[in-house]
Parts: sequence; C-alpha cells; structure tokens
Amino acid sequence: MSSNPAARPNVLPWPPMLYGAAILLAILAERLIPLAIALPWAVRAAGGALTLLGVACDLWAVATLHGARTTILPHRAATRLITHGPFRFTRNPIYVGNTIAMIGLGVAFAAPWVIVFGLVAAILVDRLAIRREEAHLAARFGAVWAQYCRRTPRWLGRAG
Repeated sequence: MSSNPAARPNVLPWPPMLYGAAILLAILAERLIPLAIALPWAVRAAGGALTLLGVACDLWAVATLHGARTTILPHRAATRLITHGPFRFTRNPIYVGNTIAMIGLGVAFAAPWVIVFGLVAAILVDRLAIRREEAHLAARFGAVWAQYCRRTPRWLGRAG
C-alpha cells in the first residue's frame, strides 16, 4: 500500500494479476495432476450459465464505473464513490463477477483446479487489494463511505 492511502490503494493492480495467475496455475495443475471429473451435461450447462452471470456482473460494473467517469483500475485513485448499479448489492462486483466466472468455468469444463485456484485468488484479492482499496475509499470519502459499508456487503450476503 502506498504511504498515503488517500493517494491510491495499491502500487500493483493485484486483482487482474491474481485471477490471471489463478487461470495459469489451474492449467498447469491440471497438466501435472489431472483432476478432470465426469459431470452430467446439465451440470456443465449450469456452469456455463454461471460463467455468463459472472461476466455479466463484470461488464455491468465496468459500464457503471465508465458511466460515472471514474477509474476501473484497482491501483488508481478513486475520484467518485459509486453506490448504484451492481454496487448496490456488493462493494466489489468485479471481483464477485471474476470469482463467479471462474467457478462457472471450473464446472462447465469439469476442471476442479479452476475452482480451487479461483477461490484462492478471491482470498488473495480480499487480502492484497480489497482491504487496501477500502482504506483508500475511507480516507477519500469518510462518513459517506462508512454509511455505504454499513448497508452494502464486501462480497455478497450481509454487510461486513
């Protein structure tokens, strides 16, 4: 984290790096220790639908940020606090979408390593990016940020 959390949340764009690494590690792990399992067509189709849901969540969040004329880059300073669109349901719709898409891909391709590494990436994104981003947003937006946090969950479910 930079010495001044209000300046920017991170030096590196951790989330795309971590999710990208997760995909590469899943491919490597599958080559070294194949875990492919047989899944019924309907389950694999549900995984495809889950992938599309994750991508749709990503695209909705990106379009919302673009429409508000603020950055989508996780290592750049936020210029506005966005609380509409998918940000009404989660403070991190892009990361939620990425995780859902990876789980969906793992199911659609019957590739458990994709699910495993997708969940590991989500945990690392939470620790390396989200917590720093939240400190950045708290420093920039103060009480408005705190109020948003009370009503909107970090991931999904209850606020927290």
